Amino acid sequence: MDYPFNLKGILYFPRLKNEYETNEGQIKLYNSQVFVANNIKEVIPEFLLLLKGVIDCPDLPLNVSRSFLQNDGFVKKISDYITKKVGDKLNSLYKTDQESYEKFWGDINPFIKYGCLKDDKFYDKMKDIIIYKNLSDTYMTLPDYLEANHDKHENQVFYATDTVQQSQYINLFKEHEMDAVILDSTIDQAFISHMEGKEKDVKFARIDADLTEHLIDSDDSSDEDKKVLLEKLENIFRTSLSKDDLKVQVETLKTDDVSGMIILPEESRRMQEMTKMYGFMNMGMDFNKTEETLLLNKKHSLVNYIIDNHDNDEKTELVSLICEQLYDLAMLSHKPLEPARMTKFVKRSNEILKQLI
Repeated sequence: MDYPFNLKGILYFPRLKNEYETNEGQIKLYNSQVFVANNIKEVIPEFLLLLKGVIDCPDLPLNVSRSFLQNDGFVKKISDYITKKVGDKLNSLYKTDQESYEKFWGDINPFIKYGCLKDDKFYDKMKDIIIYKNLSDTYMTLPDYLEANHDKHENQVFYATDTVQQSQYINLFKEHEMDAVILDSTIDQAFISHMEGKEKDVKFARIDADLTEHLIDSDDSSDEDKKVLLEKLENIFRTSLSKDDLKVQVETLKTDDVSGMIILPEESRRMQEMTKMYGFMNMGMDFNKTEETLLLNKKHSLVNYIIDNHDNDEKTELVSLICEQLYDLAMLSHKPLEPARMTKFVKRSNEILKQLI
């Protein structure tokens, strides 16, 4: 750049060895090849300090105070220009070589998302080229995803954070031709909240937040019969698990391969994650009260076995074991079990297998 100021340099996105790697002090500022400083955020936008590289600007004084830089309009123009240049280059790459852009996306997306959080102008420049990988490993923009899934969940974006842990939910989605995007970076939770603020009608929900109507089969039972069945199963599971406050939901899923699932409202899960992130527990503020619900599949043979045999004295112990096992299996598809509970789960699995032989 040679007008209205002289500026040249090179910036690049580093490949992160892990997502918690620090990148402080990576951009070096020079005046006519004389080193001035590392990472002057008044010259280089804060979110771009994650990048690496060098910038040489002869128009900058060699030795000035931070207060001078903060109040200097010329410096602000340099900062805005650097931001614009990065945005322009990314847009150009997306339009001319989308294959390369998608190849690099795994490394560059935390930087881009952080920039969108910090700078509204950068967000406006980048919003049309932010891409998401879906369950078929295909990249698409947010408008592409919403258009493709308009008939099944209008303005709703389902996402997965761990494709291994949430594989049961992912398989359900695939089986019924539903789609979700993968958001597995630490910054994604803050980013989706930011997106909901920018895109007013769009809501993000993790795939285990709730079940959509497309995964639930029709049920001809009367409301009274449904209520009686729910109360019965709720009492059975609360007694077997010694959890008096356990929430239970009974649905007829379109699949009979899944006995139970854990669902957690999106708002509650985000509050739990915020609690962990900011340590409100240490401040005497408890936002971590669980609202997890055990959803039981009315179609599944294990659930029907529990219903049919819960009052059979000879099978009381086995029914109790199955209830505990079904609950832990549902929880395993939701999040890892605690060590003591995992030990108990393995021991119980062996006990059930012994009863089978």
